[in-house]
Amino acid sequence: MLSSRLWGQLPMGHVRITGIAAFVVVLALTLGSEPRVAAQAPGADGQATPPASDAQADQADPQTPTFTGGINFVRVDVIVTDDEGRPVTDLSADDFEVLEDGATQSVEQFRLVEVDGNPAPGAEAPRRIRTRADEELEAGRDDVRIFVFFLDDYHTQLGAALQVKEPLIRFIETRLGPNDLVAVMAPLTPLDAVALTRDHGGVIEAIRRFEGRKYRYQPRNEFEQRYTRLPAETVEQIRNQVVMTALSGLSVRLGSLRETRKAVVYVGEGLTVMLPPQLRDPIAEAPGLGNPNARNPLAGEQSSMEDTLSFFSQSDIISRLRDVFAAANRNNTSFYTVDPRGLAGNEFSIDQNVGPQQDRRALRLTQDTLRMMAEETDGLAIVNRNDLDRGLASILRDSSAYYLLGYTSESAPTDGKFHGIAVRVRRPGVRVRARRGYWAGTVADSVRASTPAPEVNRPVQQALASIAPSVQAARYIQTWVGTERAASGRTQVTLVWQALPGTPGARRETPGRVQVTAATAAGELVYRGRTPDAAGSAGANTAASAAPGAPVAHRVVFDAVPGTLDLRLAIETEDGAVLDRETRRVEVPDLTGTDVMISTPRVFRARTARELQGLLQDATAVPMATREFRRTDRLLLRFDVYAPGTSAPAPVATLLNRSGQDMAAVPVTAAGVGGTHQVDVGLASIPPGEYLIRITVPGAQDDVSELVAFKVGS
Repeated sequence: MLSSRLWGQLPMGHVRITGIAAFVVVLALTLGSEPRVAAQAPGADGQATPPASDAQADQADPQTPTFTGGINFVRVDVIVTDDEGRPVTDLSADDFEVLEDGATQSVEQFRLVEVDGNPAPGAEAPRRIRTRADEELEAGRDDVRIFVFFLDDYHTQLGAALQVKEPLIRFIETRLGPNDLVAVMAPLTPLDAVALTRDHGGVIEAIRRFEGRKYRYQPRNEFEQRYTRLPAETVEQIRNQVVMTALSGLSVRLGSLRETRKAVVYVGEGLTVMLPPQLRDPIAEAPGLGNPNARNPLAGEQSSMEDTLSFFSQSDIISRLRDVFAAANRNNTSFYTVDPRGLAGNEFSIDQNVGPQQDRRALRLTQDTLRMMAEETDGLAIVNRNDLDRGLASILRDSSAYYLLGYTSESAPTDGKFHGIAVRVRRPGVRVRARRGYWAGTVADSVRASTPAPEVNRPVQQALASIAPSVQAARYIQTWVGTERAASGRTQVTLVWQALPGTPGARRETPGRVQVTAATAAGELVYRGRTPDAAGSAGANTAASAAPGAPVAHRVVFDAVPGTLDLRLAIETEDGAVLDRETRRVEVPDLTGTDVMISTPRVFRARTARELQGLLQDATAVPMATREFRRTDRLLLRFDVYAPGTSAPAPVATLLNRSGQDMAAVPVTAAGVGGTHQVDVGLASIPPGEYLIRITVPGAQDDVSELVAFKVGS
């Protein structure tokens, strides 16, 4: 069995993949960033986050220590049980002794965490997770447990995936409480689509859709098509890298939510260490084609070359898993590995023609990766067990009662090496479990930790927040509100909405129209109507001709006097059933002043040259409510500059990174239709990420600026 003791015995280099390492890593990162599950975009830009209830505030213990520290501060979860497996919860800090590399450490912070997943007596019902802010607020509570089910379809065979679904569903239905936050992730799920939720039914539906794809290489998306004609061994290495990258990113994401224990339930048969000769096909998607050993069951049997290959393949996996364990341990995330095969007797089916020695070796190596993932992160490996229900119950016990200890390493290592941790309890007759150690940071890490990050100004933060994806399945639409000068001297308000995709596997109604009511702060009605069927109402109502597969954008336009405007939206089905309601408060500016002013920039997307030409000639084109683009798109901005006199100063546009730092100047040209100016940006040369375009116009006293945030995918 693999363990941390092997770190000093096996080579650390990527022995077998040096020729393709860069390709594997870059492609894996590309795959990991592409949404496999459509992330819900900002339906509530500008929506205020509801404050925590009084009941929730009362639950917070003012004496609870905050676990913070520098790069040398180490946190350790310690699970203490008696001989019958029951948690021991009456220990004090003096009962513990922590050693690092054999040297006693001073425990600076100590805390007992006890959670059962249920609200406290008399407390309000658990908050519904509707926004990222809700997610962060709820995840930080002491009475909330976090479970993420990582469904590794790349390393699970079809039959094993079928038999593991019911135990997982029973665990969610019978073991989890209403306070527990749960999420589902697959290897290609982007991190911004991983949504912690209390909708356990939606999670169950996602598990029901789990389908194993191990040793099956038919591409299911355009990214898998890039490598499907590579050798099967290369494809397996890419799949391994994608999974490890996803697990590392998930650990960091969970660590950003809180410092106490998080559980990742990894469902899979373990990483593929090596393929037997019978499966080393030159073209992955063409099994057996060009492989001389495809039908030879004796190939590789009793072979010293296969033994050597096994050793170096094992060392390669261990080397690459080191970064996964480091990310998990730094972020207090434990992996609970569930082998869906149960009590497995073999790795391959009889029609794969693999000999018994190769079969046993492959089974042992994959199970060893499962055990190591659990051991190195203070989790449990549920391997070679037909009774998965009992194994899953142990996951719940670990997350329900444990001690959280923190200390500053006396040696303050910056060598980037593994340092062992041993935790002892002075009380006899108890069992102690804690992680084996941690990977120290490097000198470069220390420099980064001591260097303050550049401060992002508030307007940039607000602009980026407007494109932050919504994290719950209950939101139905995404909206955008813009203003421009009206011919009447008042201000023209434009509301655009687009339907959001739902969570895959979750059943819900499709929004068909939105009822809009606008009123002043004094209650005076400004506008009322439905879109897209508000014909004859006071405002204009149109819909965009969306590209195939894109949600249609609907628009309603009306005039309002400057001041505070309350927008009440009722999201309805086609037959008028109300699905959701939303209230927004908008400040309508006075655009009739004597100083320079800018209208709200309107955002358009062009996927082809024909679409771009159509937009450039269409003065009535409906803007987008979404702010997510592909690198093959072109982004078009239209806006108006208002100034006294007959000539307005020339605006300047600049591309910014997500920290608000200037990247490049962007040309601004006169708009032929639909505004006074426009910005046309090709995104092919921009790496995936979040960006802003700042439009600046010099004024008589101060410059006037508008920020437009957007996100570029692959």
